[in-house]
Amino acid sequence: MNIQELELKDAYVIDLEKREDERGFFARQWCQNELNVRGLDSSLKQINNSYCRYKGTLRGLHFQYPPRTETKLVRCIKGKIWDVIVDVRKKSDSYGCWTGLELSAENRTMLYVPRGFAHGFISLTDDAEIFYMVSEFYSPEFEGTMHWDDSFHGIEWPIKPTFISEKDRLAVPWNDKYAIDGVELNHEY
Repeated sequence: MNIQELELKDAYVIDLEKREDERGFFARQWCQNELNVRGLDSSLKQINNSYCRYKGTLRGLHFQYPPRTETKLVRCIKGKIWDVIVDVRKKSDSYGCWTGLELSAENRTMLYVPRGFAHGFISLTDDAEIFYMVSEFYSPEFEGTMHWDDSFHGIEWPIKPTFISEKDRLAVPWNDKYAIDGVELNHEY
């Protein structure tokens, strides 16, 4: 696994380290030891699969509050998405900052989303399928939803959304009172 830190504190891009021959390739998609050596959260409690039938489907931005904050490892296994994360940890140097990148079945790139980040994506193709591993069980009573087009964060989406759930469409504008306190920085979970 090739693990590279992003400009947002504690967030990483993970690319496969392929062993190739005439048959194709082999690569580890998950390695608890490699994550632990780098001080990353390697706990795994849930694996989710998301499917977007149509291009322009937007999901997010979602996060969970303590004590149910979660780390995610996200990969697009069919089609293509624009994946976005926002640091909502009040004490972080990158609080309020966002980054986005293309994840696709072709590039096989994964995004490591640390605890205390909001996460969302928009499908760039029809029939996009996303697979992600999560360190915490989903707890609706601890869920937060950030409006996808909030002016505070100024996320630059590559296309205009055409399909958005009611929950995501009605999310309230960001306010510092929604920021997450109590999430340990520097990967100390």
